[in-house]
Amino acid sequence: MAQVEKRGGLLRKSSASKKPLKEKVVLMYDEIFMTEDPSKCSPRFWEELFLMKVNLEYLEGKLESLDGEELMKIKDNINCLFQHCIQALGEEHPIRVVNALQTLCALIRGVHQKNKSTSGFDIINMLMGFDKAELCMKNLMESLDSLLCAEGSESLKSLCLKLLLCLVTVTDNISQNTILEYVMINSIFEAILQILSHPPSRREHGYDAVVLLALLVNYRKYESVNPYIVKLSIVDDEATLNVSIWILFFLFRQYKDKEEEHQSGFFSALTNMVGSMFIADAHEKISVQTNEAILLALYEAVHLNRNFITVLAQPGVAPVVPATQEAEAGEWREPGSSVELPLDADVQTSNLLITFLKYSSIVMQDTKDEHRLHSGKLCLIILTCIAEDQYANAFLHDDNMNFRVNLHRMPMRHRKKAADKNLPCRPLVCAVLDLMVEFIVTHMMKEFPMDLYIRCIQVVHKLLCYQKKCRVRLHYTWRELWSALINLLKFLMSNETVLLAKHNIFTLALMIVNLFNMFITYGDTFLPTPSSYDELYYEIIRMHQSFDNLYSMVLRLSTNAGQWKEAASKVTHALVNIRAIINHFNPKIESYAAVNHISQLSEEQVLEVVRANYDTLTLKLQDGLDQYERYSEQHKEAAFFKELVRSISTNVRRNLAFHTLSQEVLLKEFSTIS
Repeated sequence: MAQVEKRGGLLRKSSASKKPLKEKVVLMYDEIFMTEDPSKCSPRFWEELFLMKVNLEYLEGKLESLDGEELMKIKDNINCLFQHCIQALGEEHPIRVVNALQTLCALIRGVHQKNKSTSGFDIINMLMGFDKAELCMKNLMESLDSLLCAEGSESLKSLCLKLLLCLVTVTDNISQNTILEYVMINSIFEAILQILSHPPSRREHGYDAVVLLALLVNYRKYESVNPYIVKLSIVDDEATLNVSIWILFFLFRQYKDKEEEHQSGFFSALTNMVGSMFIADAHEKISVQTNEAILLALYEAVHLNRNFITVLAQPGVAPVVPATQEAEAGEWREPGSSVELPLDADVQTSNLLITFLKYSSIVMQDTKDEHRLHSGKLCLIILTCIAEDQYANAFLHDDNMNFRVNLHRMPMRHRKKAADKNLPCRPLVCAVLDLMVEFIVTHMMKEFPMDLYIRCIQVVHKLLCYQKKCRVRLHYTWRELWSALINLLKFLMSNETVLLAKHNIFTLALMIVNLFNMFITYGDTFLPTPSSYDELYYEIIRMHQSFDNLYSMVLRLSTNAGQWKEAASKVTHALVNIRAIINHFNPKIESYAAVNHISQLSEEQVLEVVRANYDTLTLKLQDGLDQYERYSEQHKEAAFFKELVRSISTNVRRNLAFHTLSQEVLLKEFSTIS
């Protein structure tokens, strides 16, 4: 018997003497693409169609091959197919339901693809007909909701989510997708939360469910009332915990997998052998794949609902810490099985915010391409929302809640990697500040990420404002921050010409100078000890040349009638107290050295001079140092989020695969059709 081959919906014998035979389902598709109603001659046509294995490739290809006019001629049959698909979703036979879901996916994608090149072509009318659209979509959304909430097949739930993702992402700009109006009216928010609340479903479908929610929240969010935004903003603690745990578990698993790969991989061994010449390659090895969709979901949760920030800061939750035996086997405990850990300074504790900080410490390292830049920006925006929240700050600064946070540090030739076991137990805000300092010192590069630097400095400023307001005396190595800020100023000055061609560097310089002004003016209210305040003055005096050079630069530009006159002038005025400190103490230090015949004073000798001459120092009171503009997405970030959602939508559509659910798997799961 001749071997039968199957290609493109055709069945053909290996001998080329006879015409190839078409699959029955392909013949039935061909009948739908005729102008006549296919059920006229075959009353059981629609019943039989959904027992046939769907040929997605052929159906989409057929739709693509027709022009707009040809498609309009068979509009009634397309409408009929769409309606029968929806009816089949209520069938008892799972195979019918699966085939109907896959057919809907092909229809929606195929018709939308055709719409790209056809003017005056209405998607809703072509798929359902204007007169029946409201009822069709109501029935479709109710059926999908029932399937997602049912205790039945995980394969069906997977296809339902893929259909919904298909529906949402067929247009690059989801806000131009008019079908989503019906998804707003017939909400599936509760079904998505139920999936995330149930560990087995969360394991299987968590990613698709979270991405779907993030996209739906962004539909016309600035133009009308979006019910998904409203519902997400009022969900309770238990639901927020389920969503947060899943998102952060997913991110941490990516981080942990890459970390282990880095530690045991080929590049690690190679780097150890040949030294620092391969340091850049080692850095690339630890970079996790960016996941903007998941970060967007976390952002929306944190931004819209204060409960999410509460959950992030909840002490003792460790959903991502492997049990000892599981860790040895390389397996991770499911997020739903989180445990309470003792808050003992000698015991490694964890919470969801630590997970996020660890992930951010890797994501924010690499800003070379657009996707990584977006991910780094999202991490900083999330930290901005956290830094503005009163509850989060109270937890971050609680001296009774101490954690060891092992942030990833970028490999650099001039510093050694800190040993993990030497990490101190500190309030969590120290880890946030460490992360900001790490970013500051590792991104002084030709492709200068100005926007990220501004956000980084803003996070530090907001934390300082809280400390000043609540008189929190944080035991932190402030010198590391001061040193990083001064080095950043030096970088701006040494690359003035190149940077000014692209950025207003005076905005960033002003923010840095005002951070120092915060310490000078209010440091006595939040620095841990009087000696910390002395060290601040010592650092300013020690690095006086950098501040002198900055003053010379901004004075030069503020006295010229150029583009930067006003911006540079603001920095000039902001430097008044720093210059007063330098001009007051430097002569006294030089005099002390001359009187005591010392060529180079020690730090302690300089501090002695500083302490002895505070009383005669005169500083000007500067207003507004402890004030900041609160984060506002709509007024400041709308363009960024529109572009981000467009990128995510395109990426989801590109990677969406309905045929990955093989017929063999389905037949095994639905072994009988009664």
